[in-house]
Amino acid sequence: MTKIRYADSPADVPPMRDVLSCSGLEFMQDMLAGRFPAPPIGRTLGFAAGSVKDGQAIFEGTPEFHVTNPMGAVHGGWYGTILDSCMACAVMTKTPKGSVYTTLEFKVNIIRPIPIGTLVRAIGNAQHAGRSTGVASGEVRGVADNRLYATGSTTCIIMKMESP
Repeated sequence: MTKIRYADSPADVPPMRDVLSCSGLEFMQDMLAGRFPAPPIGRTLGFAAGSVKDGQAIFEGTPEFHVTNPMGAVHGGWYGTILDSCMACAVMTKTPKGSVYTTLEFKVNIIRPIPIGTLVRAIGNAQHAGRSTGVASGEVRGVADNRLYATGSTTCIIMKMESP
């Protein structure tokens, strides 16, 4: 996994004019290159973007004990968050300069529990990105064994913005 620089405070978040000055793909590439910081949720939950290309975002992460539910299994929210991240960022790679996006809804299907400490890869692929909506699917697989742990789908809203 690429060494990621995370935002440490609200002051680290890129100003909207910087976000709007590049396409979504360029923004994600700049984040991976360290020119923009990654959101702090990745540090909190133990995952980060590993690569992006047009229509695809790949995240990698390792769930540890601090993301478990009361029964000691990886919390469903961890699956949802890594899937929401890779799927929505896949849509983001399709957004044009001057646009932003956000998740409208997403669905997760947990296939089997991820063992604590298992490195997984979440792959999001955009199926559609139009003027106002984007649709993507994703899956979480073990890096070592390619075992399928979860699948998901999302719909995102894409919004043209005026630069501040």
